[in-house]
Amino acid sequence: MTDEVKETFVNASGGRRATGGGSAPPAPPAPAALAAKVRTLAPSMTRSMQRVAEAVAGDPAGCAALTVTGLAELTGTSEATVVRTARLLGYPGYRDLRLALAGLAAQQQSGRAPAITTDIAVDDPIADVVAKLAYDEQQTLADTAAGLDTVQLGAAVAALAAARRTDVYGIGASNLVAQDLTQKMLRIGLIAHAPGDPHLAVTNAVQLRAGDVAVAITHSGSTGDVIEPLRVAFERGATTIAVTGRPDSSVTQYADHVLTTSTARESELRPAAMSSRTSQLLVVDCLFVGVAQRIYESAAPALAASYEALAHRHGALRGVAGDRRA
Repeated sequence: MTDEVKETFVNASGGRRATGGGSAPPAPPAPAALAAKVRTLAPSMTRSMQRVAEAVAGDPAGCAALTVTGLAELTGTSEATVVRTARLLGYPGYRDLRLALAGLAAQQQSGRAPAITTDIAVDDPIADVVAKLAYDEQQTLADTAAGLDTVQLGAAVAALAAARRTDVYGIGASNLVAQDLTQKMLRIGLIAHAPGDPHLAVTNAVQLRAGDVAVAITHSGSTGDVIEPLRVAFERGATTIAVTGRPDSSVTQYADHVLTTSTARESELRPAAMSSRTSQLLVVDCLFVGVAQRIYESAAPALAASYEALAHRHGALRGVAGDRRA
């Protein structure tokens, strides 16, 4: 049963999508990444799988001592649900998950400070708001880094570095991230576009072909205005990349490479769009630096030229500021 579930997910795009360009499946997450994977994937799990995930993240030492039957009884689920949860979290089977739980328990017993709550109340002092947001940002970045598949990242970097042109799709807050990626790529001499209009995104995608790249940025993975142009690009033969917080979402059906982001728990004063942007920007920076490394001989002069072209503007601004102080 679990093999069927996995095959359905991997082959949802009609067989084109691969885990790292036909290479071996990625290694199971390290123990430190387990909690991050649970936080990222729990919202998209069934309620029974959530119970298993919450149990292993909440008490890794206790769960590491349980057999698959014992954990199923503890969580009021079935053995099949436990195995499916383990595989969704990135482990080949329950045995591998137990080993990771034992490692995580050992880390926690080494004296690491407990996490603070990041819930922000309406009457919180501003100093507390700063501390909570800073912790939240740090945790989001750490979770994203821990869960990022470097095989998929490397394949995405290679595709971007060799692309004739790149289209980046994002709506709302994700469009800000899309614009950030295209601006970075333009500064190292690459052709990139981030159309903010959904209709323009589709008409742009129609022009893509093999050798081009399309990147979709959507935390939910279900934004139709982002999925549609990625689907068109996919069907035209372009290499497609999805940056999403839901690795089992609709957008991944049309993605050759999937880069998973993390996000903090949503609250009334901090919707998911705010915290998800933090992790998306980290992934964008990783892509950009990776591409710049690959084409360094052309990227370095392009960056220097862009800095030189803008230098006089920064100097003019400093002069105005000096006049005002005088």
